[in-house]
Amino acid sequence: MGMTLAVARREFKSFFNSPVAYIVLGGFLLTSGWLYFSTLFVAGQASLRGFFGLAPVLFVVFVPAVTMRLIAEERKSGTLELLLTMPLHDWQVVTGKFLAALGMVGVGLLLTLPYPLSVAALTAEGASFDWGPVVMGYVGLLLMASSFLAIGLWASALSRNQIVGFIVGLVLCFGFYFIDKFAVVLPQTLSELLQYLSVDYHFENIARGVLDSRDVLFYVTLTGVGLGLTTRTLSNVRQ
Repeated sequence: MGMTLAVARREFKSFFNSPVAYIVLGGFLLTSGWLYFSTLFVAGQASLRGFFGLAPVLFVVFVPAVTMRLIAEERKSGTLELLLTMPLHDWQVVTGKFLAALGMVGVGLLLTLPYPLSVAALTAEGASFDWGPVVMGYVGLLLMASSFLAIGLWASALSRNQIVGFIVGLVLCFGFYFIDKFAVVLPQTLSELLQYLSVDYHFENIARGVLDSRDVLFYVTLTGVGLGLTTRTLSNVRQ
C-alpha cells in the first residue's frame, strides 16, 4: 500500500505542476456553475436539479481529460519504462494513478460545495433543507467518476498519444452513459440489459437519496474491470 500511495502522491502533484489541472478544473467549474446559476436565476428555483441532472454529462468529457496523459504521456516520453523497472507491481502503478485521478475529481467536487450551501441558505424560513439527496448525489458522482476514471485509464494505456487516449476514453464513457437511451425501442429483455449497463440509470437511482447495493455493485464492478484491463495492458507493455 505504501508504494501505491507513493505513486498516487507523485501523480497528484504532477497534475498541479502542469496546466492540465487548472484547465480541467476551470472548465468543469465554469460549466457546472452555469448550470447551477441558470437554474437559480433563470428558472427562479433554489435547486440543485440542474447541477445533478447534467453533471454526469460533464464527467463524460472531463474525466477522460484527467486520465488521458496518465499512461500515454509516460509511454511517449519513456518514463513509464523507468517506472516499471522499480520494485512495483503493475497493479500498484495502476491503482496509484487511479487514486491520484480520483483525488483530482474529488477536488473538483469539493469546489462545488458552495452550490448546496447557497441553496440551503435560500430555503424558506421555517422549512428544513433535505441534505439526503445532496449527499447521495455527491456519492453517486464519486462512484460514477471512479468507473469513468478506470475506463479512461485503460484508454490512456492503449496508446502513446494522449489525444488518442482522450478520444477512446470519451467514446467509451459516452457509450456507457447513453446506452440506455436506446432501450425504449428494443425488446424488454434487451432493454433491461442496456438499462443495467448505463451509468446514468444507476446514478439517477442514487441521486434520489437511496443507496442501493445493486447500484454500488455495478460501479465497483465496472471500476474493477477497467483497472483490471489497464493492469493487463500495462503487463503487455512491460513484456
